[in-house]
Amino acid sequence: MGLLEGEPGPRAFADPVPEGVWFAFLRFGRQLFHVPDAPDADGLLFPYGTSAFDGPATFTPGLTRQFEVSGSDGDHDHWVQVHCELRYGPTPALDAPGSFPSWFFHDAGADLEEWARALTGQAVRTTIRELEPTGIRVYPERV
Repeated sequence: MGLLEGEPGPRAFADPVPEGVWFAFLRFGRQLFHVPDAPDADGLLFPYGTSAFDGPATFTPGLTRQFEVSGSDGDHDHWVQVHCELRYGPTPALDAPGSFPSWFFHDAGADLEEWARALTGQAVRTTIRELEPTGIRVYPERV
């Protein structure tokens, strides 16, 4: 099995389709997990922008799920983030959107479906739908 129950294994990411990755992210976001009873303990992040941190300039829309982890004393210890980054080579169409972050937290009283609908309306989503990603990176990170 893949990351999500019923999803195919790693080969599903061999030829990423932005809409398929987005819908998988939302399915993952709808699943609730046992997290500490603390503000912002379970969140989703949709950022995008151009950077050159690990090579040539790349436009990267990211999909991140963040979980708070408590230590044995019950206090905050760290967060674990699961990232999925689509990567696109630089194009004039991807220079226009600039950079953008949007957070959703399950405990904040907002509605995940409304958050997703608002992001679906972002012009960048229309732009990347018409481009082919040059790569995808999925990785966990302790922060």
